[in-house]
Amino acid sequence: MKFATLVIGSALALAACTPYEVQPIPGSITYRGHQPRTKLTKSPIGSTFTNQIIDEYGCMAMETYRIEPDRSLKLLRRSRSASSGGFGFSC
Repeated sequence: MKFATLVIGSALALAACTPYEVQPIPGSITYRGHQPRTKLTKSPIGSTFTNQIIDEYGCMAMETYRIEPDRSLKLLRRSRSASSGGFGFSC
């Protein structure tokens, strides 16, 4: 019985979580609210593209963006390259 209560309680706690939204950092296309609308007028809505940057830790990172219906960009994810490193540590 205790196990079932624990499982149900865990499921409810996870359901209440809001998904983490990736925030732009210096080097991101959308940092400080910038939106390059004029360059994306021919790109299909919903299409994605990547942008390679150096993140706040000096590591190479790849960002993925999606073109929204209003032609703005949404930052979907950022991942670090495992082999890049800065400041004496591996990323």
